[in-house]
Amino acid sequence: GQDVVLIAMSMDTAEDLASWARDDQFQFLMASDVGGAVATQYGASRGRVANRFHYIIGPDGKVAHTQIPFQEVDPTAYEQLAAALDEAAQVASRE
Repeated sequence: GQDVVLIAMSMDTAEDLASWARDDQFQFLMASDVGGAVATQYGASRGRVANRFHYIIGPDGKVAHTQIPFQEVDPTAYEQLAAALDEAAQVASRE
């Protein structure tokens, strides 16, 4: 929904993420956490690297859903993400 925002986060640089988003034409926000502070805070850190993870932000500005780690090679991960986005959009439309 238009009131729900998906943010994908990784420890890749902003430049790398921008290139990847442009090349694959992603329709969601990507955030760079190069130092790993956010990954550490949310339990996605694996030392000098981190799992890729997603946040769904509801219309109230609060995190409605997290997917840590996001297993991009698992096709069911995309189904779970779509279901979480749908649920957050439904909650937003009821408010």
